[in-house]
Amino acid sequence: MRIGELSERTGTPRRLLRYYEEQGLIVAERLPNGYRVYDESNLDRVVQIRGLLDAGLPTRIIKQILPCLDKPRIIHFPDATPEMLATLEEERDRMTERIRFLTRNRDAVAEYLDAVREKLAAGSP
Repeated sequence: MRIGELSERTGTPRRLLRYYEEQGLIVAERLPNGYRVYDESNLDRVVQIRGLLDAGLPTRIIKQILPCLDKPRIIHFPDATPEMLATLEEERDRMTERIRFLTRNRDAVAEYLDAVREKLAAGSP
C-alpha cells in the first residue's frame, strides 16, 4: 500500500509516517518512481508506535523495543545499558499508573451511563 492508504487506515499523518521511516521505526520499499510502498505489517506497527509515543516513550527507545513486539520475537540486546533498563522500568511503571487512572475513569463513566440509562428507562428525566 502507498503512504496515503497507510495514513488513512491508521489515522496517522503522512508527515509522521515519513518521520517514523527516517527514525527506522517502519520500512518502506521504494518504487522506481520514488513512491513508498508499505506492506500490511506496517498497519499494526504504526498503531504500536503511536501507542508507545502517546505513553511518553522517545523514538530511540521505541526503536529498541519494537523487536520485542514482533512475532516471532527476535530480540537483540546490543545496547541494553543499565540506564536504558532503568528508563524502561520507569516508563513501565508510569504506564501502569496511567492504566490504573484510565481504568478508574472508564469505570466511573460506565457507572454514570448505567445510572442515566436506568433513570431514563424508569421514565424519569
